[in-house]
Amino acid sequence: MPTSQEAPAPQGINLGLYLARSARHWPQRPAILFRDRAISYAALDERANRLAQALRALGLRRGDRVAIVSPNRPEIVELECAFYRLGLVKVALNARLAEDELRAALANAEPAACVAGPEGRRLVDAATAGLPGLRWRIALDPVADAGPGWLDYEALLAAAPATPLLEPMQPDELAVLHYTSGSTGALKAAMQTVGNRFASLRKVVMGRMQAGPGDVLMLCGPITHASGMFIQPMLFQGATVLLMERFVPAEILAAIERHRVTMAFFVPAMIHALLAEPGLRRHDLSSLRLLSYGAAPMSAARIREAWEAFGPVLAQGYGAGETTGGVLGLGIADHARAIAGERPELLEACGRALGEADVQVLDDDGRPVSGDAIGEICVRGPDVFAGYWREPALTREAFDAAGWLRTGDLARVDHEGYVFIVDRRKDMLVTGGFNVYPREVEAVLARHPAVYEVCVVGVPDEHWGEAVKAVVVLREGARADADELLRFCEGRLAGFKRPRSVDLVDQLPKNGNGKLSRKDVREPYWRGRSRRVN
Repeated sequence: MPTSQEAPAPQGINLGLYLARSARHWPQRPAILFRDRAISYAALDERANRLAQALRALGLRRGDRVAIVSPNRPEIVELECAFYRLGLVKVALNARLAEDELRAALANAEPAACVAGPEGRRLVDAATAGLPGLRWRIALDPVADAGPGWLDYEALLAAAPATPLLEPMQPDELAVLHYTSGSTGALKAAMQTVGNRFASLRKVVMGRMQAGPGDVLMLCGPITHASGMFIQPMLFQGATVLLMERFVPAEILAAIERHRVTMAFFVPAMIHALLAEPGLRRHDLSSLRLLSYGAAPMSAARIREAWEAFGPVLAQGYGAGETTGGVLGLGIADHARAIAGERPELLEACGRALGEADVQVLDDDGRPVSGDAIGEICVRGPDVFAGYWREPALTREAFDAAGWLRTGDLARVDHEGYVFIVDRRKDMLVTGGFNVYPREVEAVLARHPAVYEVCVVGVPDEHWGEAVKAVVVLREGARADADELLRFCEGRLAGFKRPRSVDLVDQLPKNGNGKLSRKDVREPYWRGRSRRVN
């Protein structure tokens, strides 16, 4: 008990505690590998402390939002660790966003600071012109190359003390704005709280990706998004995170062999590319003990091919930004059951509930379904987000009266609790692990003077899972071909959102109320398939 002269210890939690503890336990072990650099736990902890102190010296305070626009690099990890310590909110933005998309996201988030590498500086300069509330722009490369108005990241660290800083936080305080496209065509941000991020850490270390010193996790996807949710759990456990700047199959295979990678997280499109790489069999991949995949479905045939190529190491996860990562998992043992012939249909399942998540498949009246009945995957638990930033109407739509998050994925559940997705209630499609909302793409194509009407749908694609297709009706007397419409989308949409093909038709199907029937547009492309997602 404190004496009357002693101030009570501040009450709260802080994710920064675990990096500090790991730095004491394993100071010289590598926390991050990047290119030819190895950053030890001690060095990462010190740099996170210096960065937190530097950001505080700039005047940034608990609850301020800071945007990051950069491909994968170690500084993103340092920034996240510093943000937790100071209580800043990470605004995670995909470095592949087009200028208009980036401007919209920054205008929505209204960050106090923006951090960018050389790849994103021009876009950030354009997108932040006149942005209210933006006080600082920080360059991840030498400030001499960055231009006026930019601070030098390394100079900030060098001038700051390494004094530890851990601001006590409450579970319901905002930690991350996780941006994704919205069904209305605008970007929206899932509000992930401090408590959500703690829950995400727990479910990984509780079983989805248990690790320890000597383990090496390879991350190829953008760590500003889903891939990045594995980083804090790895730092908690003393493992090493190998960051890849880009996905080039030959480089990925060489890196697995060179660094003796034990775990990796890929989207199915990456696995497809690795299986097609001519040099696959020449590499020693025996260090792998877990290859986790997710963010899009993968066909049973490809899963079997991957099992043969990589060994008995496959595990699948299903989740979203709204659930702070995976909430359903199909583990290695589940895959083994299916491939051995005991339950082959499990290769089309997305798994059973993970961690503390309560996952149910419910009908429209909120009752659990069973057998062949179809319902919607619904989630409750400490990892479910707090709603959409500055979007109260969207937040209300996301939850039902009982507090279940309605995911929009339609599924059935079997007698053992395995969930099988069969379709989507929402219009969203998933291509290469990225969410794309048709209305966002349609809004761009509708600006072309020759386009009278357009419907965007996802169609089966063996590599990407789903590919974005635009089905277009031209204005009477207008002329345009598919190539012209595809070129029109360049510079107006991020690459993963742009249509991969365009079909020109005389008319689009309508329902009885005269509204566009997206379901009928999709149907010919999916006919003969047991499920309407690939």
